[in-house]
Amino acid sequence: MHSGGGLKFINLTRHVEIGANSYYLEAGDQRLVLDSGMHPKLEGEDALPNLAAIADRQIDAIIISHAHMDHIGTLPVLMRRHPNAPIFMTEATAEIGSALLHNSVNVMTRQREELGVTMYPLFTHRETNRASGLWRSCPWRQQITLSGERASSRGEREITFEFVEAGHVLGAAGVLLRFGDRTLLYSGDVNFGDQTITKSAVFPETGIDVLIMESTRGDSAQPEGFTREAEERRLAAAIDRAFTAGGCVLIPVFALGKTQEVLAMIHKFRRERVLGEFPLYIGGLSSKMTEIYDRRATTTRRNFPRLQLLEELEPFVLNGQNIADAPARAGRVYALSSGMMTPKTLSNIFARRLIDDPRHSIFFVGYADPASPGGIIRRAAPGQQVSLDPDEPAQEFRCRVDEFQFSAHSSRESIADYVRKLAPKKIVLVHGDAPAVEWMRATIAAALPGSEVIVPTPGVELEL
Repeated sequence: MHSGGGLKFINLTRHVEIGANSYYLEAGDQRLVLDSGMHPKLEGEDALPNLAAIADRQIDAIIISHAHMDHIGTLPVLMRRHPNAPIFMTEATAEIGSALLHNSVNVMTRQREELGVTMYPLFTHRETNRASGLWRSCPWRQQITLSGERASSRGEREITFEFVEAGHVLGAAGVLLRFGDRTLLYSGDVNFGDQTITKSAVFPETGIDVLIMESTRGDSAQPEGFTREAEERRLAAAIDRAFTAGGCVLIPVFALGKTQEVLAMIHKFRRERVLGEFPLYIGGLSSKMTEIYDRRATTTRRNFPRLQLLEELEPFVLNGQNIADAPARAGRVYALSSGMMTPKTLSNIFARRLIDDPRHSIFFVGYADPASPGGIIRRAAPGQQVSLDPDEPAQEFRCRVDEFQFSAHSSRESIADYVRKLAPKKIVLVHGDAPAVEWMRATIAAALPGSEVIVPTPGVELEL
Protein backbone atom coordinates (compact mmCIF):
# COMPACT_ATOMS: atom_id res chain seq x y z
CA MET A 1 0.00 0.00 0.00
CA HIS A 2 1.66 3.24 -1.08
CA SER A 3 1.72 6.62 0.57
CA GLY A 4 -1.36 8.75 0.30
CA GLY A 5 -2.86 5.25 0.55
CA GLY A 6 -5.28 3.84 3.08
CA LEU A 7 -6.00 5.19 6.49
CA LYS A 8 -7.74 2.66 8.69
CA PHE A 9 -9.12 3.15 12.18
CA ILE A 10 -10.52 0.89 14.90
CA ASN A 11 -12.04 2.17 18.13
CA LEU A 12 -10.64 -0.26 20.73
CA THR A 13 -12.72 1.27 23.54
CA ARG A 14 -15.36 -1.43 24.08
CA HIS A 15 -18.42 0.84 24.06
CA VAL A 16 -19.34 4.41 23.13
CA GLU A 17 -18.35 5.78 26.56
CA ILE A 18 -15.48 7.14 28.61
CA GLY A 19 -13.90 3.77 29.23
CA ALA A 20 -10.57 2.12 28.50
CA ASN A 21 -9.63 4.59 25.77
CA SER A 22 -7.53 3.13 22.97
CA TYR A 23 -7.48 3.55 19.18
CA TYR A 24 -5.82 1.64 16.37
CA LEU A 25 -4.60 3.54 13.34
CA GLU A 26 -3.10 2.19 10.13
CA ALA A 27 -1.51 4.75 7.82
CA GLY A 28 0.21 3.39 4.73
CA ASP A 29 1.96 0.32 6.15
CA GLN A 30 2.45 1.75 9.65
CA ARG A 31 0.29 0.41 12.45
CA LEU A 32 -0.09 2.55 15.55
CA VAL A 33 -2.01 2.40 18.80
CA LEU A 34 -3.02 5.70 20.41
CA ASP A 35 -3.47 5.32 24.20
CA SER A 36 -4.09 2.18 26.24
CA GLY A 37 -6.47 2.98 29.07
CA MET A 38 -8.08 1.11 31.93
CA HIS A 39 -11.83 1.35 32.43
CA PRO A 40 -12.54 3.45 35.54
CA LYS A 41 -15.46 1.27 36.71
CA LEU A 42 -14.92 -2.27 35.45
CA GLU A 43 -12.67 -5.02 36.76
CA GLY A 44 -10.46 -7.72 35.29
CA GLU A 45 -10.68 -8.46 31.56
CA ASP A 46 -13.52 -5.91 31.19
CA ALA A 47 -11.21 -3.09 32.30
CA LEU A 48 -8.94 -3.61 29.26
CA PRO A 49 -9.41 -2.13 25.80
CA ASN A 50 -10.53 -4.59 23.11
CA LEU A 51 -6.99 -5.77 22.32
CA ALA A 52 -8.34 -8.94 20.68
CA ALA A 53 -9.36 -6.80 17.69
CA ILE A 54 -5.67 -6.22 16.87
CA ALA A 55 -4.20 -9.49 18.21
CA ASP A 56 -3.03 -10.66 14.78
CA ARG A 57 -1.46 -7.35 13.72
CA GLN A 58 2.11 -6.26 14.31
CA ILE A 59 2.09 -2.83 15.98
CA ASP A 60 4.86 -0.43 14.87
CA ALA A 61 4.42 2.23 17.57
CA ILE A 62 2.37 3.15 20.65
CA ILE A 63 1.69 6.82 21.38
CA ILE A 64 0.26 7.96 24.75
CA SER A 65 -1.53 11.32 24.97
CA HIS A 66 -1.45 11.78 28.78
CA ALA A 67 -1.19 9.96 32.08
CA HIS A 68 -4.79 9.67 33.32
CA MET A 69 -5.58 6.01 33.99
CA ASP A 70 -8.32 5.85 31.34
CA HIS A 71 -5.55 6.57 28.77
CA ILE A 72 -2.39 4.88 30.16
CA GLY A 73 -3.70 2.33 32.69
CA THR A 74 -3.15 -0.86 30.67
CA LEU A 75 -0.01 0.18 28.78
CA PRO A 76 2.16 -2.59 30.35
CA VAL A 77 -0.36 -5.20 29.08
CA LEU A 78 -0.26 -3.76 25.54
CA MET A 79 3.56 -3.68 25.69
CA ARG A 80 3.67 -7.33 26.78
CA ARG A 81 1.59 -8.25 23.70
CA HIS A 82 3.63 -6.05 21.32
CA PRO A 83 7.15 -6.18 22.78
CA ASN A 84 8.87 -4.59 19.76
CA ALA A 85 6.73 -1.48 19.41
CA PRO A 86 8.45 1.73 20.58
CA ILE A 87 6.35 3.81 23.03
CA PHE A 88 6.22 7.61 22.84
CA MET A 89 4.90 10.22 25.29
CA THR A 90 5.86 13.63 26.67
CA GLU A 91 8.45 13.85 29.46
CA ALA A 92 5.92 14.86 32.10
CA THR A 93 3.56 12.06 31.06
CA ALA A 94 6.38 9.52 31.45
CA GLU A 95 7.20 10.73 34.96
CA ILE A 96 3.57 10.88 36.09
CA GLY A 97 2.58 7.69 34.27
CA SER A 98 5.20 5.61 36.02
CA ALA A 99 4.01 6.76 39.48
CA LEU A 100 0.33 6.19 38.59
CA LEU A 101 0.94 2.69 37.20
CA HIS A 102 2.84 1.66 40.35
CA ASN A 103 -0.10 2.96 42.38
CA SER A 104 -2.44 0.96 40.14
CA VAL A 105 -0.53 -2.26 40.93
CA ASN A 106 -1.23 -1.61 44.63
CA VAL A 107 -4.93 -0.92 43.95
CA MET A 108 -5.30 -4.07 41.81
CA THR A 109 -3.52 -6.18 44.43
CA ARG A 110 -6.01 -4.91 47.01
CA GLN A 111 -8.92 -5.64 44.64
CA ARG A 112 -7.65 -9.17 44.15
CA GLU A 113 -7.95 -9.69 47.91
CA GLU A 114 -11.19 -7.75 48.40
CA LEU A 115 -13.13 -8.57 45.21
CA GLY A 116 -11.49 -11.88 44.34
CA VAL A 117 -10.44 -10.73 40.84
CA THR A 118 -8.01 -13.57 40.17
CA MET A 119 -6.36 -12.01 37.10
CA TYR A 120 -5.27 -9.00 39.19
CA PRO A 121 -2.82 -7.39 39.24
CA LEU A 122 -2.76 -7.15 35.42
CA PHE A 123 0.97 -6.31 35.72
CA THR A 124 3.53 -6.08 38.55
CA HIS A 125 5.81 -3.41 40.01
CA ARG A 126 8.76 -5.11 38.31
CA GLU A 127 7.03 -5.11 34.94
CA THR A 128 6.07 -1.44 35.43
CA ASN A 129 9.72 -0.53 36.11
CA ARG A 130 10.81 -2.47 33.03
CA ALA A 131 8.06 -0.91 30.92
CA SER A 132 8.74 2.69 31.93
CA GLY A 133 12.46 2.16 31.24
CA LEU A 134 11.53 1.61 27.58
CA TRP A 135 9.37 4.69 27.06
CA ARG A 136 10.73 7.41 24.80
CA SER A 137 10.16 10.89 26.20
CA CYS A 138 9.57 13.42 23.45
CA PRO A 139 9.94 17.20 23.55
CA TRP A 140 6.97 19.33 22.51
CA ARG A 141 6.55 20.14 18.79
CA GLN A 142 9.45 18.05 17.62
CA GLN A 143 8.79 15.96 14.51
CA ILE A 144 9.54 12.32 15.14
CA THR A 145 9.78 9.90 12.23
CA LEU A 146 8.01 6.59 12.71
CA SER A 147 8.36 4.65 9.52
CA GLY A 148 12.07 3.88 9.70
CA GLU A 149 13.81 1.48 7.33
CA ARG A 150 10.83 -0.45 6.04
CA ALA A 151 9.22 2.52 4.32
CA SER A 152 12.37 3.92 2.73
CA SER A 153 13.37 0.53 1.36
CA ARG A 154 10.00 0.41 -0.41
CA GLY A 155 10.24 3.99 -1.52
CA GLU A 156 7.29 4.98 0.67
CA ARG A 157 6.94 8.37 2.22
CA GLU A 158 7.67 8.41 5.90
CA ILE A 159 5.20 9.07 8.69
CA THR A 160 6.02 11.70 11.28
CA PHE A 161 4.25 12.83 14.41
CA GLU A 162 4.68 15.58 16.98
CA PHE A 163 3.12 16.39 20.34
CA VAL A 164 1.12 19.62 20.66
CA GLU A 165 -0.06 21.06 23.98
CA ALA A 166 -3.58 19.94 24.90
CA GLY A 167 -4.08 21.86 28.17
CA HIS A 168 -6.07 19.41 30.38
CA VAL A 169 -3.30 18.32 32.82
CA LEU A 170 0.49 18.48 33.08
CA GLY A 171 2.05 16.69 30.08
CA ALA A 172 -1.22 16.22 28.16
CA ALA A 173 -0.73 16.29 24.41
CA GLY A 174 -2.58 16.10 21.15
CA VAL A 175 -0.89 13.93 18.50
CA LEU A 176 -0.32 15.50 15.09
CA LEU A 177 0.46 12.85 12.43
CA ARG A 178 1.64 13.49 8.87
CA PHE A 179 1.91 10.86 6.13
CA GLY A 180 2.14 11.51 2.41
CA ASP A 181 0.08 14.65 1.92
CA ARG A 182 -2.40 13.90 4.69
CA THR A 183 -2.54 15.23 8.23
CA LEU A 184 -4.35 13.76 11.21
CA LEU A 185 -4.82 15.22 14.69
CA TYR A 186 -5.81 13.10 17.71
CA SER A 187 -6.96 15.47 20.46
CA GLY A 188 -6.42 13.19 23.46
CA ASP A 189 -8.20 15.04 26.28
CA VAL A 190 -8.20 18.75 25.48
CA ASN A 191 -9.03 22.06 27.14
CA PHE A 192 -9.19 25.22 25.01
CA GLY A 193 -9.48 27.40 28.11
CA ASP A 194 -6.95 28.30 30.82
CA GLN A 195 -7.37 26.57 34.17
CA THR A 196 -5.88 27.97 37.39
CA ILE A 197 -2.46 26.38 36.77
CA THR A 198 -2.74 24.66 33.40
CA LYS A 199 -2.76 26.88 30.33
CA SER A 200 -5.06 26.26 27.36
CA ALA A 201 -4.34 23.97 24.41
CA VAL A 202 -2.23 25.17 21.48
CA PHE A 203 -3.69 23.20 18.58
CA PRO A 204 -3.23 23.82 14.84
CA GLU A 205 -5.97 26.03 13.39
CA THR A 206 -5.64 24.91 9.75
CA GLY A 207 -4.43 22.09 7.53
CA ILE A 208 -5.95 19.05 9.28
CA ASP A 209 -7.65 16.41 7.08
CA VAL A 210 -8.79 14.02 9.79
CA LEU A 211 -9.60 14.99 13.39
CA ILE A 212 -10.15 12.42 16.15
CA MET A 213 -11.87 14.48 18.85
CA GLU A 214 -12.92 13.83 22.45
CA SER A 215 -16.57 14.56 23.39
CA THR A 216 -16.54 14.28 27.20
CA ARG A 217 -18.74 17.29 27.90
CA GLY A 218 -21.04 17.01 24.88
CA ASP A 219 -24.08 16.49 27.09
CA SER A 220 -23.67 19.56 29.33
CA ALA A 221 -24.23 23.11 28.12
CA GLN A 222 -22.01 25.93 29.37
CA PRO A 223 -24.15 28.19 31.60
CA GLU A 224 -24.89 31.65 30.16
CA GLY A 225 -22.09 34.12 31.00
CA PHE A 226 -19.92 31.45 32.65
CA THR A 227 -16.34 32.43 33.59
CA ARG A 228 -13.77 30.48 35.53
CA GLU A 229 -12.97 33.55 37.68
CA ALA A 230 -16.60 33.86 38.81
CA GLU A 231 -16.68 30.12 39.52
CA GLU A 232 -13.50 30.40 41.63
CA ARG A 233 -15.12 33.22 43.64
CA ARG A 234 -18.23 31.08 44.12
CA LEU A 235 -16.05 28.26 45.50
CA ALA A 236 -14.29 30.63 47.92
CA ALA A 237 -17.65 31.93 49.18
CA ALA A 238 -18.94 28.35 49.60
CA ILE A 239 -15.87 27.33 51.66
CA ASP A 240 -16.34 30.40 53.83
CA ARG A 241 -20.03 29.57 54.32
CA ALA A 242 -19.25 25.95 55.24
CA PHE A 243 -16.72 27.06 57.86
CA THR A 244 -19.18 29.59 59.30
CA ALA A 245 -21.76 26.78 59.62
CA GLY A 246 -19.25 24.93 61.82
CA GLY A 247 -18.38 22.25 59.26
CA CYS A 248 -15.57 21.00 57.08
CA VAL A 249 -15.37 20.63 53.29
CA LEU A 250 -14.57 17.46 51.37
CA ILE A 251 -13.53 18.04 47.73
CA PRO A 252 -13.23 14.73 45.86
CA VAL A 253 -10.41 15.21 43.32
CA PHE A 254 -8.34 13.27 40.84
CA ALA A 255 -4.78 12.87 42.14
CA LEU A 256 -3.46 14.15 38.81
CA GLY A 257 -4.68 17.55 37.67
CA LYS A 258 -7.65 18.44 39.84
CA THR A 259 -5.69 18.27 43.12
CA GLN A 260 -3.11 20.77 41.85
CA GLU A 261 -5.79 23.07 40.40
CA VAL A 262 -7.63 23.15 43.76
CA LEU A 263 -4.38 23.85 45.64
CA ALA A 264 -3.60 26.70 43.24
CA MET A 265 -7.09 28.15 43.76
CA ILE A 266 -6.68 28.07 47.53
CA HIS A 267 -3.29 29.77 47.13
CA LYS A 268 -5.00 32.45 45.06
CA PHE A 269 -7.79 32.91 47.65
CA ARG A 270 -5.20 33.41 50.40
CA ARG A 271 -3.07 35.75 48.33
CA GLU A 272 -6.09 37.88 47.45
CA ARG A 273 -7.25 37.72 51.09
CA VAL A 274 -10.59 36.22 50.04
CA LEU A 275 -10.00 33.45 52.59
CA GLY A 276 -7.70 33.22 55.60
CA GLU A 277 -5.38 30.35 56.49
CA PHE A 278 -6.91 26.97 57.33
CA PRO A 279 -5.61 23.40 57.58
CA LEU A 280 -5.61 21.55 54.27
CA TYR A 281 -5.40 17.79 53.66
CA ILE A 282 -4.51 15.85 50.50
CA GLY A 283 -3.87 12.16 49.77
CA GLY A 284 -0.52 10.38 49.42
CA LEU A 285 -0.74 9.85 45.67
CA SER A 286 -1.88 13.47 45.20
CA SER A 287 1.18 14.61 47.10
CA LYS A 288 3.43 12.56 44.73
CA MET A 289 1.69 14.14 41.71
CA THR A 290 2.02 17.62 43.25
CA GLU A 291 5.77 17.07 43.72
CA ILE A 292 6.02 16.43 39.96
CA TYR A 293 4.02 19.62 39.22
CA ASP A 294 6.35 21.54 41.56
CA ARG A 295 9.51 20.08 40.02
CA ARG A 296 8.33 21.06 36.52
CA ALA A 297 6.92 24.44 37.51
CA THR A 298 9.40 26.58 35.61
CA THR A 299 9.92 24.27 32.62
CA THR A 300 6.30 23.79 31.50
CA ARG A 301 3.70 26.22 30.13
CA ARG A 302 1.65 27.22 33.17
CA ASN A 303 0.20 30.02 35.22
CA PHE A 304 2.02 30.70 38.55
CA PRO A 305 5.35 29.32 37.22
CA ARG A 306 7.16 30.15 40.46
CA LEU A 307 4.52 28.68 42.77
CA GLN A 308 5.70 25.60 44.71
CA LEU A 309 2.38 24.16 45.88
CA LEU A 310 3.65 21.86 48.65
CA GLU A 311 5.99 24.45 50.13
CA GLU A 312 3.48 27.30 49.92
CA LEU A 313 0.33 25.48 51.12
CA GLU A 314 1.91 22.89 53.45
CA PRO A 315 -0.94 20.38 53.14
CA PHE A 316 -1.17 17.48 55.61
CA VAL A 317 -0.96 14.12 53.84
CA LEU A 318 -3.50 11.37 54.50
CA ASN A 319 -3.01 7.79 53.30
CA GLY A 320 -4.45 4.31 53.78
CA GLN A 321 -2.73 4.03 57.15
CA ASN A 322 -3.62 7.33 58.85
CA ILE A 323 -7.05 8.02 57.30
CA ALA A 324 -8.53 5.83 60.06
CA ASP A 325 -7.47 8.45 62.64
CA ALA A 326 -8.70 11.49 60.71
CA PRO A 327 -12.09 12.66 61.98
CA ALA A 328 -14.07 15.29 60.02
CA ARG A 329 -12.93 18.47 61.78
CA ALA A 330 -14.59 21.86 61.34
CA GLY A 331 -12.76 24.61 59.47
CA ARG A 332 -10.68 22.33 57.27
CA VAL A 333 -10.61 21.40 53.59
CA TYR A 334 -9.98 17.77 52.64
CA ALA A 335 -9.10 17.51 48.91
CA LEU A 336 -8.97 13.73 48.58
CA SER A 337 -9.04 11.27 45.70
CA SER A 338 -10.68 9.56 43.99
CA GLY A 339 -12.65 12.21 42.16
CA MET A 340 -15.57 9.81 41.62
CA MET A 341 -15.40 8.54 45.21
CA THR A 342 -14.82 4.93 44.20
CA PRO A 343 -15.34 2.57 47.19
CA LYS A 344 -12.22 2.09 49.41
CA THR A 345 -10.59 5.35 48.20
CA LEU A 346 -9.78 8.16 50.64
CA SER A 347 -12.63 10.42 49.49
CA ASN A 348 -15.15 7.58 49.88
CA ILE A 349 -13.89 6.54 53.34
CA PHE A 350 -13.89 10.16 54.48
CA ALA A 351 -17.33 10.97 53.04
CA ARG A 352 -18.88 8.31 55.27
CA ARG A 353 -17.76 10.39 58.30
CA LEU A 354 -19.62 13.53 57.28
CA ILE A 355 -22.49 12.53 55.00
CA ASP A 356 -25.14 12.42 57.74
CA ASP A 357 -24.18 15.78 59.30
CA PRO A 358 -25.84 18.92 57.84
CA ARG A 359 -22.95 21.13 59.02
CA HIS A 360 -20.47 19.47 56.64
CA SER A 361 -20.17 19.97 52.87
CA ILE A 362 -19.04 17.98 49.84
CA PHE A 363 -18.02 20.09 46.84
CA PHE A 364 -17.70 18.45 43.42
CA VAL A 365 -15.28 20.13 41.03
CA GLY A 366 -15.20 17.78 38.04
CA TYR A 367 -16.74 14.88 36.20
CA ALA A 368 -18.33 11.99 38.11
CA ASP A 369 -19.84 9.02 36.36
CA PRO A 370 -23.58 8.94 37.24
CA ALA A 371 -23.24 5.35 38.52
CA SER A 372 -20.25 6.12 40.78
CA PRO A 373 -20.72 7.01 44.48
CA GLY A 374 -19.90 10.62 43.52
CA GLY A 375 -22.65 10.57 40.90
CA ILE A 376 -25.10 9.03 43.39
CA ILE A 377 -24.45 11.75 46.01
CA ARG A 378 -24.95 14.50 43.43
CA ARG A 379 -28.46 13.21 42.75
CA ALA A 380 -29.43 12.28 46.33
CA ALA A 381 -32.25 14.08 48.14
CA PRO A 382 -31.85 15.18 51.79
CA GLY A 383 -32.95 12.42 54.17
CA GLN A 384 -32.50 9.71 51.54
CA GLN A 385 -30.56 6.54 52.45
CA VAL A 386 -27.40 6.34 50.33
CA SER A 387 -24.89 3.54 50.02
CA LEU A 388 -21.33 4.68 49.27
CA ASP A 389 -19.74 1.27 49.64
CA PRO A 390 -21.46 -2.12 49.14
CA ASP A 391 -19.54 -3.48 52.16
CA GLU A 392 -20.77 -0.73 54.53
CA PRO A 393 -24.25 0.08 55.86
CA ALA A 394 -26.30 2.73 54.02
CA GLN A 395 -26.42 6.18 55.66
CA GLU A 396 -28.84 9.06 55.77
CA PHE A 397 -27.79 11.82 53.39
CA ARG A 398 -27.85 15.15 55.25
CA CYS A 399 -24.66 17.05 54.40
CA ARG A 400 -24.60 19.97 51.96
CA VAL A 401 -23.54 19.33 48.38
CA ASP A 402 -22.47 21.86 45.79
CA GLU A 403 -21.12 21.48 42.27
CA PHE A 404 -18.56 23.68 40.52
CA GLN A 405 -17.51 23.71 36.88
CA PHE A 406 -13.75 23.27 36.93
CA SER A 407 -13.63 20.57 34.31
CA ALA A 408 -10.21 19.83 32.82
CA HIS A 409 -12.07 19.15 29.55
CA SER A 410 -13.18 21.74 27.02
CA SER A 411 -16.78 22.88 27.04
CA ARG A 412 -18.79 21.44 24.19
CA GLU A 413 -19.24 24.93 22.76
CA SER A 414 -15.48 25.56 22.53
CA ILE A 415 -14.92 22.19 20.85
CA ALA A 416 -17.69 22.90 18.32
CA ASP A 417 -16.12 26.35 17.63
CA TYR A 418 -12.68 24.81 17.12
CA VAL A 419 -13.96 22.10 14.76
CA ARG A 420 -15.96 24.68 12.78
CA LYS A 421 -12.83 26.84 12.30
CA LEU A 422 -10.62 23.85 11.47
CA ALA A 423 -13.21 22.34 9.05
CA PRO A 424 -11.43 18.98 8.59
CA LYS A 425 -12.74 16.62 5.90
CA LYS A 426 -13.42 13.89 8.46
CA ILE A 427 -14.19 14.15 12.16
CA VAL A 428 -14.16 11.01 14.31
CA LEU A 429 -15.89 11.46 17.68
CA VAL A 430 -14.60 9.47 20.67
CA HIS A 431 -14.32 9.64 24.50
CA GLY A 432 -17.87 10.51 25.45
CA ASP A 433 -21.04 8.84 26.69
CA ALA A 434 -23.62 8.26 23.91
CA PRO A 435 -25.69 11.47 24.50
CA ALA A 436 -22.50 13.58 24.59
CA VAL A 437 -21.22 12.11 21.34
CA GLU A 438 -24.66 12.55 19.72
CA TRP A 439 -24.81 16.29 20.60
CA MET A 440 -21.34 16.78 19.09
CA ARG A 441 -22.27 14.79 15.98
CA ALA A 442 -25.49 16.70 15.32
CA THR A 443 -23.94 20.11 16.06
CA ILE A 444 -20.82 19.58 13.92
CA ALA A 445 -22.74 17.94 11.05
CA ALA A 446 -25.07 20.98 10.92
CA ALA A 447 -22.16 23.43 11.01
CA LEU A 448 -20.00 21.59 8.45
CA PRO A 449 -22.25 20.01 5.78
CA GLY A 450 -19.18 19.32 3.61
CA SER A 451 -17.41 17.23 6.27
CA GLU A 452 -18.03 13.65 7.27
CA VAL A 453 -18.77 13.21 10.99
CA ILE A 454 -18.17 9.67 12.19
CA VAL A 455 -19.13 7.94 15.44
CA PRO A 456 -16.94 4.83 15.22
CA THR A 457 -18.66 1.57 16.17
CA PRO A 458 -16.37 -0.11 18.75
CA GLY A 459 -14.27 -2.93 17.29
CA VAL A 460 -15.17 -2.24 13.64
CA GLU A 461 -12.46 -1.26 11.15
CA LEU A 462 -13.19 1.95 9.24
CA GLU A 463 -11.56 3.35 6.11
CA LEU A 464 -10.96 7.04 6.79
